Amino acid sequence: MKLQGSEFERRRQEMMAQMTANSIAIFPSASIKTRNSDAEYSFRQDSNFYYLSGFAEPESVLVFIPGRDAGEYVLFCRQRDPAREIWDGYRAGPEGARITFGAAEAFPIDTIDEILPGLMDGRARLYYTLGGDEIFDQRVLAWMQGLREKVRTGAVVPAEIVSCEPLVHEMRLFKSEAEVALMRRAGEISALAHVRAMEHCRPGMLEYQLEAEFIHEFMRNGARNPAYSTIVGGGENGCILHYIENDDVLEEGELVLIDAGCELDHYAADITRTFPVNGCFSEAQAAIYNLVLKSQEAALACIKPGCHWNMPQEVVVEVLTEGLLELGLLEGELAQLIKDEAYKPFYMHRAGHWLGMDVHDVGAYKVDGQWRLLEPGMVLTVEPGLYIASDNEQVDDKWRGIGIRIEDDVLVTAVGHEVLTSQAPKTLEEIEALMHKPA
Repeated sequence: MKLQGSEFERRRQEMMAQMTANSIAIFPSASIKTRNSDAEYSFRQDSNFYYLSGFAEPESVLVFIPGRDAGEYVLFCRQRDPAREIWDGYRAGPEGARITFGAAEAFPIDTIDEILPGLMDGRARLYYTLGGDEIFDQRVLAWMQGLREKVRTGAVVPAEIVSCEPLVHEMRLFKSEAEVALMRRAGEISALAHVRAMEHCRPGMLEYQLEAEFIHEFMRNGARNPAYSTIVGGGENGCILHYIENDDVLEEGELVLIDAGCELDHYAADITRTFPVNGCFSEAQAAIYNLVLKSQEAALACIKPGCHWNMPQEVVVEVLTEGLLELGLLEGELAQLIKDEAYKPFYMHRAGHWLGMDVHDVGAYKVDGQWRLLEPGMVLTVEPGLYIASDNEQVDDKWRGIGIRIEDDVLVTAVGHEVLTSQAPKTLEEIEALMHKPA
């Protein structure tokens, strides 16, 4: 399941329409990273670069020059090399960049120092984000300096450098129908993986063995990679927000918190489910679990166009604080406890984040100092949690070591919202029924 070339063309046109007259934009690809010795990490293209091009190869540079007669979209990339392709795989080459990826002009990447300064010459503004790639920053600045040295021969240096990110990030915040379809499918695959984990979980398993069930289900359904490092935290490990060691034994009577989602054609899913290792919630576990679920349901209910970004967080804080009071984990007056952030030892993160090509996706949360209003096409997570440390001597023993988070991916629609990950069971009854289903 992949996006069509017309989707990328639409994005390029939208990007160039936002650029000022007589300007140029430069986007470098991600770099290959060494893992150890001569082994490399699996390459994943820079999200902004891929968003605008669909081109997934390293050592490439994307250039936009609105209004240029010879072509507004220029791509520098590696040349075809049959000898290297035997070892490293197929390359599109400049011809493929034009035919398959829609570039008006394409040049070998090793000609960029000769060609790109000429494309920059005479442009009033350069759109380029400094700080993302220090080595490439130095090349851009060197091209600028080379033009300065030629001003007496008529060269004109861009008068200002402006970051590309605000333009691209605002575009990425609003998902098209094609993007939503990809994210919906990524959510479905990830939900299937959570179901598989619940079905296979047994006391005595190692956390990474349960993680392996996710990788199996992702790949079986066409998603080659997780969208982020999978969290499988059994028992008190579930109280560590970004626990990724995943090497402990899953014990009888404990919960396991799993935060896992796949990436499908560069789009992420992000689901968290918490369930009992043996398939049966204890009374204390059930009380905390149902409180977290209640807070999530209340937050979901307020997601619609016109709701501001922080409203789900405010709802979650109120429901969780009131529940902690009722369970005896907090004492005092509700309003004052919320004001004093008394919930923070148990709930220390926020209720969600933007979701898209990056698991913590781009887009401003505030506009002109005010929380942003939700609009159709935005996708966010809703992920309340409660974490009661095993060494918390302020609470009764029965609560200690319980870590619970419930997270879903939510699309804002014209009339409300759609939960893209609803196929992953999350009520106590659904989870226990699934885990006790005959094999």
